[in-house]
Amino acid sequence: MSREPAAHENLTTLSKHLASRGLAPGLDEVLLAIALGGKAIGHRVRRARIDDVVGVAGGENVFGEVQQKLDVLSDEILLACLKDTRATAVYASEEQDGPLVLRTASEGGRYCVLADPLDGSSNIDVAVSVGTIFSVLPNDRPDAETAAAVLQPGRRQVAAGYIVYGSSVVLVLATEAGVDMYTLDPVLGEFVLVEEGIRIPDEKKIYSINEAYVNDFDDGLRAYLEYAHGSGYGARYIGSMVADVHRTLLKGGVFIYPATTKAPRGKLRLMYEGNPMGYVVERAGGAASAGTTPLLEAVPTDVHERTPVVLGSKAEVEQVTRRLGA
Repeated sequence: MSREPAAHENLTTLSKHLASRGLAPGLDEVLLAIALGGKAIGHRVRRARIDDVVGVAGGENVFGEVQQKLDVLSDEILLACLKDTRATAVYASEEQDGPLVLRTASEGGRYCVLADPLDGSSNIDVAVSVGTIFSVLPNDRPDAETAAAVLQPGRRQVAAGYIVYGSSVVLVLATEAGVDMYTLDPVLGEFVLVEEGIRIPDEKKIYSINEAYVNDFDDGLRAYLEYAHGSGYGARYIGSMVADVHRTLLKGGVFIYPATTKAPRGKLRLMYEGNPMGYVVERAGGAASAGTTPLLEAVPTDVHERTPVVLGSKAEVEQVTRRLGA
């Protein structure tokens, strides 16, 4: 007597999907390690109040910003997962003073992983979606210069993505093959494929920016906002980058975190916020800019440097950048 297949038998897990992608040697191991870290971080986010890990940790990161308890915990989780992955050469994050060399090329270290372990962590106590953002670069340096391998333009990324911890735990992953979305199945305990080959809409009259700082914006950006206000645009702003970009990727529009008079170089970090999100959006058919220059072409000189960010639907990004003088 034949039986109906169980629901899980028709699901494609992350590991199975990556195996079908023909990725470079070791890259699937690194991505699965990041996904494992995401599972653990997602669990701790859900139990944050219960485990009393909401609030400040008592220290500061390299930027002088007060660290949240979950910032530190998430960083420790990712580092632990990547330490056990032979293909990982370097780990860098905003919670670390500088790049950590885990192994050299001669020891099998093929890739550098840069991460914002818990973007939006200050929103934990009000239950706003937060997330992990990550970038994977090739380790192209001799053993003695391994730490410097992180200083590559975003165009050299071989994979990037983010994990959203919200109503569900969602992994969005961009590789040369395209952009795919996975959801953590709480029954299986695995990420399963829910959408393959995501494409961002070419245009959508939605902008995402914190207009409270409008007096600190330059004339070009104020001109764009005047245009948007008079052209039927809607405004959507959550204040958690990973949540705002995720909505922009799926619904279309433009996400803007600009330079201001108080922060002329912008506030987002190029290497583990701007570059990975820019890579995801570009691989999905969108555009990513630093305001007047292509975001992914910036040549970094410091792992912690900052950048303005404009990314989203091509037509909407162009509406912003041409007013900024790009």
